[in-house]
Amino acid sequence: MLLAQGLSPSLSRNLDGAIALTVSRENVERARGALLAYERENPPKGAAGREPLGSADSFAASAVAGLLILAFFSITVISNPTMAWFERGSADADKILNGELWRTLTALTLHADVAHALSNATALVLFLGAVGSVLGTGLGCALILMAGVGGNLANAFLHGSPHVSVGASTSVFGAVGVLGGLGVVMRRTGALSRRRAWLPVAAAFALLGMLGTGEGRVDIWAHLFGLLVGGILGVLIALIAPRPPGLGIQWACGGLAAAMLIYCWTLALY
Repeated sequence: MLLAQGLSPSLSRNLDGAIALTVSRENVERARGALLAYERENPPKGAAGREPLGSADSFAASAVAGLLILAFFSITVISNPTMAWFERGSADADKILNGELWRTLTALTLHADVAHALSNATALVLFLGAVGSVLGTGLGCALILMAGVGGNLANAFLHGSPHVSVGASTSVFGAVGVLGGLGVVMRRTGALSRRRAWLPVAAAFALLGMLGTGEGRVDIWAHLFGLLVGGILGVLIALIAPRPPGLGIQWACGGLAAAMLIYCWTLALY
């Protein structure tokens, strides 16, 4: 690189065995500036301080989450359809705005038919696994659940009465948003060129356009709000925790997410 600058550098070995890079005295400042510019544009891998976690463990946990979606669909639609699952747990905008906030969470676990359940279960396996490989499974689950809840709440405020929705797709797009938010911060802090900092956001919105829109029962606003809330959470967690938290916090986050799900369904049914 210094040769390309016309600085004629040379290499020599010191008495202690270290390699010295030298230029003429009048070119020292110019060489130093060129080296700093090169380092800013080409930081070492892992400079963002967030190494990938165990991908196998993350995707195994996400596979369990996908199977739970299918299992709950079997319970609510096939095994015990007479119970008022959808009446009590759907994201009914009017009832949410009148204080039944648990619906923003319980609606994420309800699916209208087998195709709906299968598509969301598959997407959750992929995107929860991706988030978990970066943040850890427990924290990833908590953030994705929060994104889904926030997306459903914002959707209720937008539509008001009457509007009813169900499905985990709001959380799926929340996971996409989390990945986009993480990517923005990681790139802006030096993992890649700053000029590419908005690439994850563009990719997230492109995915929304491909998978989150359409005719019929697709709730585009719920998908969009899930994506936006997830993006905000991704940016915040990347700024607050540059490295993934330890095992204790992962278990605490995952346990809290499961406890909130059980608590909300308890409120809904009893």
